[in-house]
Amino acid sequence: MRTIEDRALPGCQQALLALALGLCGVPALAGGGPLGIDHKLAFDQSGIWARRNQEAVEYGVVIFELAGAVWLGNDDEFGHTLWQAIDASAVSAVAVEAFKVATGRPRPESGEGPDAWFKGSGNRSFPSGEVALQASFITPIIINYAPQNPWVWALEVLPLYDGMARMKSQAHWQTDVLAGWAIGTLTGYWATQYETPFSVRILPHGLTVGYSKKF
Repeated sequence: MRTIEDRALPGCQQALLALALGLCGVPALAGGGPLGIDHKLAFDQSGIWARRNQEAVEYGVVIFELAGAVWLGNDDEFGHTLWQAIDASAVSAVAVEAFKVATGRPRPESGEGPDAWFKGSGNRSFPSGEVALQASFITPIIINYAPQNPWVWALEVLPLYDGMARMKSQAHWQTDVLAGWAIGTLTGYWATQYETPFSVRILPHGLTVGYSKKF
């Protein structure tokens, strides 16, 4: 298996910083929320920002992650990375759900503003689960492959696109997106620290050995 390079996680942190600086759109003083950057973007679900395209990216990642891991198996180098991504996605989903229930933050479309919190579990703006999913998927791939193949960093376009699309849909504030990206990145990094992914340990060996080896 590939060894984990120390420079991989700082690279993820740089990507988060780029999102914070590049997607805020206005000076911090013009916004609200915990970082003073939250503001509602003009609603736009046209073209690439259409909800169906957002969902295609979301479901596409889930299908690729699961199908690739089952097909290649944990003994395959990239298959192992995908099993790590499955761990990261599962843990990030649990973390996101806990934060959503605990914070009860209304979405931008509610009209309550970025400083409204604890309005009940039906308000689920913080953090962005879809951005967390994208980040949890790409982070193990980046950590395992980017040191030798820097172009792999281009995968950061997935959470970048998803974050922008969710804000344009008025479904999330800027800090929702940043928090989701951070959760996905951290769980992705955590998943690479174990030689055997947890999902591989608990699932039947026949499911994790790789169906490609049977043909």
